[in-house]
Amino acid sequence: MNYFLDYLKRTDHRGLTKWLHYFDVYARELGHLQGRDIAFLEIGIYRGGSIPMWAGYFGKEARLTFVDIDPDCARHAEPGTNVEIGDQADPDFLAMLAEKHGPFDIIVDDGGHHVHQQITSFEHLWPHLNDRGRYIVEDTHTSYWPGFGGGYREEKSFIEYAKRLIDQMHSWYTDQDDIFPFHEMARQVEGIRFYDSVTVIEKHLKAEPPLLIGSTNGKVTGSRKSLQVRDRRSVFRGRDGT
Repeated sequence: MNYFLDYLKRTDHRGLTKWLHYFDVYARELGHLQGRDIAFLEIGIYRGGSIPMWAGYFGKEARLTFVDIDPDCARHAEPGTNVEIGDQADPDFLAMLAEKHGPFDIIVDDGGHHVHQQITSFEHLWPHLNDRGRYIVEDTHTSYWPGFGGGYREEKSFIEYAKRLIDQMHSWYTDQDDIFPFHEMARQVEGIRFYDSVTVIEKHLKAEPPLLIGSTNGKVTGSRKSLQVRDRRSVFRGRDGT
């Protein structure tokens, strides 16, 4: 976090606008990637202040791409960075972006913040996120604003969409196949972390289902049998008040 707080004192005329607690999220989620050869994509340039911020944070080995719908943002490109102009809700533009600059290790959506933009970008760019990569959606408080297509418990909001991803991640363990079938995202999502106004979705491609491990007297065994069981009951049933 110290890097970002220090950077605030070194901004130029382009300026930077971020919620303060985002910097802690960046440090926690992205710190391990500093100085590495990674592909980074940020949607949303606005005044351009985040371009030098990310360039300084990740270092010269990183390949940085920035996107905005405003053609005037092209002037913010710096040596070693790429700026593309297009609509984050346009599947054709997103396909071009992925083909030209992907796959990515980090994707940050700080774009228009309308819920349909966030969902469209995620659905078309997630396949182009590398294994162990992170997809970060910022300003998800707009999911609670009707003017951005959201609202409290609005099914079309990105927050509600991300909640459904939690279900899909756990679909290995379904006990209700008719209404909650296995979803392929269970093989791709490692974790979903909700911060204040930020959602982070971590990718981890899994060739095999989760493995239940047991160990007795130093002998380790593994089984996936429990994933096939239905109508499960607690071993403490009748002894724990149920």
